[in-house]
Amino acid sequence: MKTEVVAYGVGLIAQLLFSSRIILQWIQSERAKRVLVPVLFWQISLVSSFLMILYGMLRHDPIILAAQLISYAIYIRNLQLLGEWGKLHGAFRAGAYTFPLAAIGWFVAGTSFFSLQTMLENRIPGGVLALGAVGQTIFLLRFVYQWLYSERKGESVLPLGFWLVSLIGSALILAYAVLRRPIDYVLILGNVPGIVVYARNVVLLRREIKGLRVEEIEK
Repeated sequence: MKTEVVAYGVGLIAQLLFSSRIILQWIQSERAKRVLVPVLFWQISLVSSFLMILYGMLRHDPIILAAQLISYAIYIRNLQLLGEWGKLHGAFRAGAYTFPLAAIGWFVAGTSFFSLQTMLENRIPGGVLALGAVGQTIFLLRFVYQWLYSERKGESVLPLGFWLVSLIGSALILAYAVLRRPIDYVLILGNVPGIVVYARNVVLLRREIKGLRVEEIEK
């Protein structure tokens, strides 16, 4: 029971941080009437992702763990593309590289709180696990897509495709969280507000793209 309480505490903090970054991005975008992505969005994402890595291990959930490990690396890369990574304190950057590796090593070694062996023996039904895997894969691909798109542009941006894929992936993860036993309230908390924001960003970007096309025609 103690492990479960710790897990939910870590997961709750992570999802509150994830939600705060989305709300921050949403407010700034609404004010500008176009989609903006502040540097703080990526900084919060990095800290939140690390906490979700711990949550995935504490919950012995391979879906969450695998997705967050890859997302964590992508968040760092976006900060590098923005030229902000080098501005962070050296100790923070060293810790960002070291802590996940140390946590994984601890997880593989196994403790009374969490272990790789226990995760491999999880009893999540195959169909539900597959649903979660598809949802997390789609959700993860949004950042792979965003990363490749940003690399091509030479700057960190979030295109329309990112928000569409986010919307689909988040809906599938929400279904996974509800069907999983026990129900994952942390994932539910994180994805319900996310779906609203993703849908709103799709609307804002479509208006922005339409406006740019009208301007080009008028020229």
